[in-house]
Amino acid sequence: MITILEADLIESVADALQYISYYHPMDYIRALGVAYEAEQGPAAKDAIAQILTNSRMCAEGHRPICQDTGIVTVFVKWGQDCRLDSAMSLQQVIDEGVRRAYRNPENPLRASILADPAFGRVNTKDNTPSVLHVEMVPGHHVDVQIAAKGGGSENKSKFKMLNPSDSIVDWVLEMVPQMGAGWCPPGMLGIGIGGTAEKAVILAKESLMGDIDMAQLKARGPRTRLEELRIELFDKVNALGIGAQGLGGLATILDVKILDWPTHAASKPIAMIPNCAATRHAHFHLDGSGPAYLEPPKLEDWPKVEWTPSKESIRVDLDTLTPEVVASWRPGDRLLLNGRMLTGRDAAHKRIADMLAKGEPLPVEFAGRVIYYVGPVDPVRDEVVGPAGPTTATRMDKFTGMMLDQGLLAMVGKAERGPAAIEAIRAAKSAYLMAVGGAAYLVARAIKGARVVGFEDLGMEAIYEFEVRDMPVTVAVDATGTSVHNTGPLVWREKIARERLLERA
Repeated sequence: MITILEADLIESVADALQYISYYHPMDYIRALGVAYEAEQGPAAKDAIAQILTNSRMCAEGHRPICQDTGIVTVFVKWGQDCRLDSAMSLQQVIDEGVRRAYRNPENPLRASILADPAFGRVNTKDNTPSVLHVEMVPGHHVDVQIAAKGGGSENKSKFKMLNPSDSIVDWVLEMVPQMGAGWCPPGMLGIGIGGTAEKAVILAKESLMGDIDMAQLKARGPRTRLEELRIELFDKVNALGIGAQGLGGLATILDVKILDWPTHAASKPIAMIPNCAATRHAHFHLDGSGPAYLEPPKLEDWPKVEWTPSKESIRVDLDTLTPEVVASWRPGDRLLLNGRMLTGRDAAHKRIADMLAKGEPLPVEFAGRVIYYVGPVDPVRDEVVGPAGPTTATRMDKFTGMMLDQGLLAMVGKAERGPAAIEAIRAAKSAYLMAVGGAAYLVARAIKGARVVGFEDLGMEAIYEFEVRDMPVTVAVDATGTSVHNTGPLVWREKIARERLLERA
C-alpha cells in the first residue's frame, strides 16, 4: 500500500496552479506559432502576435497570462493501492492546494469563485471550492490533471440531446458561430459524445486536458472514425473564417478533442466546451515519494515573435477625445489609447443601474469618458496594476444604452456585441473597441497609473481610473453600427471557400 501524504498533494496542487498561471502548455505555443506564420488576416495576425508576446512576458515575469485566473477543475485517477494520509477529505485537501496557490504573495491569482450562486453570489476570497472528479483505478500511484478555466470560454459551452440520426458535424458548425468570440480564439474545442447528459459534458471537459496534436494526426492520417471526425471538424470550423479574437482569419481553432462513451439507444447526447487562448492545464503523478513539481519550459522554445504597434495605428488622446474623433474611426482601425479611462464590469454596471433607478448620484462622471470592461489581478512589487486584460463585453450589453445616456463616448472589452448594444452604439454615435483576450500582462504594461474612484467594496470589480500609454485596441463597432465581428469572418469565409475551390480545380 502506497501512502500519499496530505502535504505532498497540497504542495503539488499549489505548484501546478501557479505553474499554469504563467506558463502556457508548449504544445499550444508551438501550434500558435505555426498559425501565426500562416495567418494572412492583418488584424488576426496582430492579435496572435500579442498573445505570443504576452505568453513569453508571463513566462519571464511569472505573472498570470490572463486576469481571469479561472475556476479550478481537477480530474483524479486514484490508484486502488494508494491511501491518503489525512484527516481531511480529498476535496478539502485539494482545495487547500488551490487556496495556497491563489493566495501566493509572490504571484497572487484573482479570486473569482462566488458562493450562493443563485442569490447572494459572495466571493469566497480564495477561489475555492474546486470542481473535483475522482475515479478509482487499478494501480499504485495517483494521476492528477488540473485546469483553471476562465469564465469567458466556460460560458460558451454547448450541450444538446441529439436524435440518434442527427449529424454531429452539422450541430458543431451551427454552434460555433453562436459562441461568438467571447471564448478568445484561437483555442481548442473539447467534445463529449454519449453516456448521459452529465457524462457528455464531463467528457468534453476532460478531453481538453489532452495535448494539441492535430498537425501530427494529419501527417500520419486517421486510424479511427473519431480521428476522422476530429480532422473534419477542424477543417470545417476553420473554414468558417472566424479567426483570432473573431476578427476574421485562418485560425479559429488549433485542435479538436473528442471523447465518447456508450449511450442509450434512444439518445445521442453531445457537449462542446472551448478552451481559450489562455489554455491552462497540467498533469502530474504522485507515488508516495514526495510532491510533484513541473519542469519549467525553456524560453528559447517560444516563437521569435515580438509584438509592436503597427505603423497604421492611430494614437488617441482620451483626455481630449470628442464625438467627432470617435465618428472618424472605422471598423478594423488599430488605435493606441493614451490618457485617462474608467473601468467597470458586471457588478459595477448593476449597481449603477440600481442607483440611477433610485435617483442617487453616481460616484463618477461618465460624460466624455471611455470605459474599460476589466477586473484586474492585484499588483505585486512595483506594478501599478496586475494583469488587466478585457472581459467579455456581451455581458454588459443590457447596460449599454443606460451608460451611453450618461454621455459615455466609447467602451473597451473583448468579443462581439449583440444587436441591441450595436443599435445603441449607432444611435449614440459612439464606438466599441476590442482589446485582445489572452494578452493581459501586455495590456497591463500600458497602464501607468491606477486608482479606485468608486465602489471600492467590489474589489476587482470596483471602478478604477487608469492612466494608459499606447494601449492597443481595435475598432470593433464604429459610430455607424458596423461590426468587424460580422464583416471580418464573412470576408474570410468567402476567401477560404474560393481558395479551396481553386485547390480542387
